[in-house]
Amino acid sequence: MDSQTVLEMRGICKSFPGVRALNEVDFTLRRGEIHALMGENGAGKSTLVKVMTGAYEKDGGTVSLGGKTVHFKSPQDAQNHGIGTVYQEITLCPNLTVAENMFIGRGRDPFVRWASMNERAAGLLESLGIPARPTQELSDCSLAVQQMIAIARAVDMDCGILILDEPTSSLDTDEVRTLFDLMRELKSRGVGIVFITHFLDQVYEISDRITVLRNGELVGEYEAASLPQFELVSKMMGKALEDVEEIRRGDVGADAETVFEASSLSSVSGIAPFDFKIRRGEVNGFTGLLGSGRSESVRAICAADKVTGGAVKVRGKAVRIREPIQAMRLGIAYLSEDRKGDGIIADLSVRDNIILALQVMKGFFKPLSRRQAEAYAEEYVKKLNIKTASADTPIRSLSGGNQQKAILARWLITRPEYFILDEPTRGIDIGTKVEIQKLVLQLAAEGVSVTFISSEIEEMLRTCSRLIVMRDRCIAGELSGDNVTQAEVMNMIAGSGA
Repeated sequence: MDSQTVLEMRGICKSFPGVRALNEVDFTLRRGEIHALMGENGAGKSTLVKVMTGAYEKDGGTVSLGGKTVHFKSPQDAQNHGIGTVYQEITLCPNLTVAENMFIGRGRDPFVRWASMNERAAGLLESLGIPARPTQELSDCSLAVQQMIAIARAVDMDCGILILDEPTSSLDTDEVRTLFDLMRELKSRGVGIVFITHFLDQVYEISDRITVLRNGELVGEYEAASLPQFELVSKMMGKALEDVEEIRRGDVGADAETVFEASSLSSVSGIAPFDFKIRRGEVNGFTGLLGSGRSESVRAICAADKVTGGAVKVRGKAVRIREPIQAMRLGIAYLSEDRKGDGIIADLSVRDNIILALQVMKGFFKPLSRRQAEAYAEEYVKKLNIKTASADTPIRSLSGGNQQKAILARWLITRPEYFILDEPTRGIDIGTKVEIQKLVLQLAAEGVSVTFISSEIEEMLRTCSRLIVMRDRCIAGELSGDNVTQAEVMNMIAGSGA
């Protein structure tokens, strides 16, 4: 190990029942570098990080820190050795204040000096440009601000290694820029940063080196400047990108039946009343900056947020949708952007998660038989290529991408006529993204109407034939046909569109 190496992992192995998660994986982190750890969901990235931080006990291999072999007994042990970690899923306490979340468990003094803690938190929040007050309850903060607070908690430690697992998944452009400025500052101080993300452009903007994993094995380690993006994706997927290039959106004829139509729809979320309709087999989408109201709009459509006004028609018939179960029975399926909070039931099996929506629709007194449940689970695990040891495996054990596939299966079983997908590809690998994009267009070809929301504008341009552009919780306008371009979207968001 040379003097610039702060962390070295050699021959790391880790297995779970029925799954070989890591097989002889090597990883090296240097002082003052940003090192991207890349791979599809299930490739072993999170497992390697958890071995790195003492959350998992490795089955084989060695970990060295500053040239000395270490064996962390817990994440707290790793933290005491100067390793700070921010995971993809926010693990803060919503009932505590911002300052309490930033400093909880950080000192041994039994007496809390509130004024000093709040003052220190205020200085850190201001330096990072985080719009939150130290005494503010965390639950009052947006998801993006909570993510920034989790990062602030990690970087405030005197750490030599910082691990960021999907830190930008809930951040807008300005917040990402603030985070990257902070990462560069830490890099200049000699901190080694492990950066895990599925935003490829961000990898090339900020990273010095890239390590690629696939199926629990090391593919290689590369200088970012010498690895073209196309080659990176090929290495992650283990194949060329013909599948990606084949994806093309299709337009729907003007005479297609209107499946859902809303007039002056509003909800408790505070969005401005809006009109909306979607035709059979159409893929449209709501786009705009974080906080623009795109998610609030679709939550109003399916009554996930309480509707406060407006009229709704389903297949031309006036209806009232007061709660999600009514939307479900009208053939409307909704996949929330919050996979952890509104999606998976972590302690239930993959099978139970898949059949959940269908069971709710059938009612408590009409339970699916064990045989029916197993048949559904087997069919959709195979159809969506869900990587799991068995349908009995707790869904919390699956990677994020495979959890997302299981939730998709949950709704596909209900055979919806109208499917709302809010950020279905956030935080998952490019291979699974391709699979989901193909699934969306396949559903449209079969006559299912789809509303698709993604923070990645390129993804929406590839799948949507019509875009509703949101700004400041209002519809700024619509784009269709040849006008569905990134330039037109940006112009409309900026207020200079037609």
